[in-house]
Amino acid sequence: MELTLLGTGAPAGLPRPDCPCAACARALGPEARAATSLLVDGTLLLDLTPGAAFAAARAGHSLAGVRQVLLTHPHEGPPVEVPAGLPQPARVPDGRELALLTGHRVRALAMDAPGTGYAVTGPDGMRLLYLPPGGAPAGLVGPVEPYAMVVADVVGRPDAVARLRAVGALGPTTDVIAVHLDHDVPPGAELRRRLAAAGARAVPDGTTLAVGAYDQVPDVPRRTLVLGGARSGKSVEAERRLEAFPDVLYVATGGTRGGDTEWAARVAAHRERRPGSWRTTETCDLLPLLKEEGPPLLIDCLSLWLTDAMDAVDAWDDAEWADGGERALRTRVEKLAAAVRETRRKVVAVSNEVGSGIVPATASGRRYRDELGRLNAAFAAECEHVLLVVAGQALTLRG
Repeated sequence: MELTLLGTGAPAGLPRPDCPCAACARALGPEARAATSLLVDGTLLLDLTPGAAFAAARAGHSLAGVRQVLLTHPHEGPPVEVPAGLPQPARVPDGRELALLTGHRVRALAMDAPGTGYAVTGPDGMRLLYLPPGGAPAGLVGPVEPYAMVVADVVGRPDAVARLRAVGALGPTTDVIAVHLDHDVPPGAELRRRLAAAGARAVPDGTTLAVGAYDQVPDVPRRTLVLGGARSGKSVEAERRLEAFPDVLYVATGGTRGGDTEWAARVAAHRERRPGSWRTTETCDLLPLLKEEGPPLLIDCLSLWLTDAMDAVDAWDDAEWADGGERALRTRVEKLAAAVRETRRKVVAVSNEVGSGIVPATASGRRYRDELGRLNAAFAAECEHVLLVVAGQALTLRG
């Protein structure tokens, strides 16, 4: 089965008309995207958009062989003119299956937002899933056989990808193509980085793909360290990297700090922005979690883990530090690094980058700064991907 993406943008396209934002200003050339429309084997058109016939011609195809036009979502604005010779667009009721004379079968999936998803099985048995903008499958029950390709609103609804992973509909060889791309994320390197973290990719308008060819599926890093200063956006970046994965275990190393209202407000803000399917555990005992099999871990953060570890060895006391405390702390860090090296789980960890600021005025402050630098270096050495977040912008240090 062959798929041609006539457009890959949001319904309004990218750049949006008359939008002055930076993302739209940069969406030029191959980064410009028409509203999403898919041509399957030259016979099935999913979403009819303005200029579809010209887009097909630019991609070296024709709509003359199209035998069925299906819509996935309500289209705003003036009605789209149906090119001569094309059948009238239709929508298949949820749960119904449509058999085409070309040998394709199309099943309509219910969404949790206005619109319809379509699961297409080609004459060759390859399976394609296409989801509308802003929509995620509703009522999925696993296990489901993995699709060869999923075409979805990965940026706008990463939880849709998480739901598919949870039931097995998205496997390690599933090619996830991001469409309905809007100006929420700057095009280019930033978009590619965010999609790769979810195991997805974007392609230019007019690209033709073979459904079932998975050689371009990006490798999702197993271990990632996200560094940054205070309020840099490092926690948001770490959470974003796991939005497309189900049942994430959020490991909070800071505890509850009973009676501290300011800390409680911070904790509440973090919880509110996490997906509802995530679980939380408050602990600094990371070794058992890293050794166990299970869903992805988000550790936030290593700097608080270090505070707990230094408390445990009485590292703040100079005499204790010289009389075995330093050696005991090094052993704890080495064990943590070894556990990260050996873990089978997907791990994203957050830590503070404190070495670039003012030199602490106290000996204990300088000791903490130095040990955090050593911990960050040891942890980063075991990670495939290391990021530094500055002013909400993620810079790739490794990976």
